[in-house]
Amino acid sequence: MRRIEKITAKTHIGDYGQIVDSFLISVTGINQEELSQVKASDFVIKKNYKDLTGKILSKGIISLEIRESEKEWEIELILDPFVFRYDFSVTGKIAGWELSFTKDNLENIWVKDTDHFKTYQENGVNYRMYEPECMGSRPLVLFLHGGGECGEDNELQLTGTIGALRLAERWPDMYIMAPQAPSGNLGMYEMFEVMKKRGNPFDVDMGITPFSLKGERGWNRDYVGRVTDIIRRLIEDGKVDKNRVYLIGMSMGGGGVLQTLSVAPDLFAAAVPICPSMNGESYANLLNLPEVPVWIATAYMDHQHGRHAHILNACSKLWQEGRKDVKYTLFTPEELAKYGIGTTEDLTAKELDAENHNSWILVMHNEKGILDWMISHQKNKQR
Repeated sequence: MRRIEKITAKTHIGDYGQIVDSFLISVTGINQEELSQVKASDFVIKKNYKDLTGKILSKGIISLEIRESEKEWEIELILDPFVFRYDFSVTGKIAGWELSFTKDNLENIWVKDTDHFKTYQENGVNYRMYEPECMGSRPLVLFLHGGGECGEDNELQLTGTIGALRLAERWPDMYIMAPQAPSGNLGMYEMFEVMKKRGNPFDVDMGITPFSLKGERGWNRDYVGRVTDIIRRLIEDGKVDKNRVYLIGMSMGGGGVLQTLSVAPDLFAAAVPICPSMNGESYANLLNLPEVPVWIATAYMDHQHGRHAHILNACSKLWQEGRKDVKYTLFTPEELAKYGIGTTEDLTAKELDAENHNSWILVMHNEKGILDWMISHQKNKQR
């Protein structure tokens, strides 16, 4: 009896997040002669977009490989890679047998290199950790994800976007810690609705209700306090170098960087907030930035139009106070275009703003030497 045992998507984390490379279909009840008739052209894939906005299709299924594995056969559909987050579907035939599956009914999703990160749950914090094989205390980089990766699965913070995996690839001799911010039992847009009832979520007026209260979705002060307690424990255990702890985050995680610096200002040697959310809480944190070197980076314009002016206002105050350890970079359209951001034809203004928000791609590629700058700092050395 013919039967599909399992369908696996094989993926990796690229510049645009999780990318699909192939589908592995395990089948039984079929013979080698029947399989020899199966061709890549027997399958059709839809919504296999390869760009950030979902307008440009990849070339789809470009070849297939057939292998025998124990009591079953494996058919691997080799793809021109595309972005995983879109609602793709695949239809086809295997020896006259109809096959159909979508993103939602995949039995297994394999992500390259996530097994390099150990899984932990400690003091109410879900986190993944890349641990170097080096001896002695090592530097640690704390990575804070954006708003779309909140949850309790302890995986999305690695797979939702380029970030922790790229950092571990760049610095295999360092600890890379990737906690997952809690969801508060709310999705991102549900949380925005809660925030709207308190006022404009991006209002920078002082004294408004904090962006995320204890137990709520995101990098609330209680949660980041518990994250930093874990790092302090690792320092006490002799695993982490107390003078070389670094902090980097994007979007909501960029705001989380400012939040974390305000909670544990003594812990970090340097920090990089990328396109940090600006609201009454994060703006106040930036205005009162502790004595930690910070390099803020964002696109020239993105979906939060006031972000750049508020950051500049706060940085100007800090510069006037003599803070030479504060840097601010706005990536230009030309710099973003090097990574395909904003290059798709006929983008609406809203779509362009959304693409530009992905400015963290440039930082993760060390544009302007931002990553090198971050890890060049040590707390026990003159700045």
